[in-house]
Amino acid sequence: MKCTFVPSICSYCGTGCGVLFETIDGKLISTIPMKSHPVSGGKLCIKGWNLHEHINSPMRLKKPLVKTFGRFINTSWDEAIQITADRFKDIIEKYGPDSIGVLVSAKMSNEENYLAQKLARAVFGTNNVDHCARL
Repeated sequence: MKCTFVPSICSYCGTGCGVLFETIDGKLISTIPMKSHPVSGGKLCIKGWNLHEHINSPMRLKKPLVKTFGRFINTSWDEAIQITADRFKDIIEKYGPDSIGVLVSAKMSNEENYLAQKLARAVFGTNNVDHCARL
């Protein structure tokens, strides 16, 4: 049995707390605070303590799905992205850019949230961007 600790940053909010992911034989089993981290100083909120749980969840989607004839089927990433892009184009052409809204997440990094709002404003042409922490 091989136990390792992998340093990382908590992805639940923008604070950037330091965590250590404990793995046994390559499987993530727990999250513990990084005592030497300058932001969190060895402390975590309840979300941080349970950071590893969504990775091992049996409900977690691991492949893209496309709904066809009322059923979800596995597809490739390229196909799923193309279908999504085509659908966004259709909606914007028919209803205008403000018919699109983007809701970003605390589970994304600050950089990913920034990119999502840039996508909304620069590509879709809408300012309809919100964050789940504000809801």
